[in-house]
Amino acid sequence: MPLTFYPDPGSIVICDFSTGFQPPEMVEVRPVVVISPRRRRGRLVTIVPLSSTQSNPIEPWHYEIPKGVYPPARGRMWAKCDMVETVALDRLDRVRTRDPSGRRAYVIFQLEAEHLEAIRAAVRAALGFS
Repeated sequence: MPLTFYPDPGSIVICDFSTGFQPPEMVEVRPVVVISPRRRRGRLVTIVPLSSTQSNPIEPWHYEIPKGVYPPARGRMWAKCDMVETVALDRLDRVRTRDPSGRRAYVIFQLEAEHLEAIRAAVRAALGFS
């Protein structure tokens, strides 16, 4: 079910890139970090996709998410800040996980301010603004 509210900056949510995009663009469902400020109106959100695949070589626009920040990750996660997108809220949903009793739960993980700022700096590097 799509989000019905505008997520806070630094929120990690799930984005469905499966419609309207073509390779080599993102074309799958994946976690993303919201980087745009919270808006009271409008349905567009600027995001940075996350990936478990490390880029080779690592560039200034690739930011490694510290372990434990995104618990569903099975290993290292990277913010691909050169693939920044603006998408509709309809593409976004909470992260599906399990609660301690094993039941399905939907949550939004929140990055600390220092990690959000590092991702924004990497986006500026990718766009040539730094």
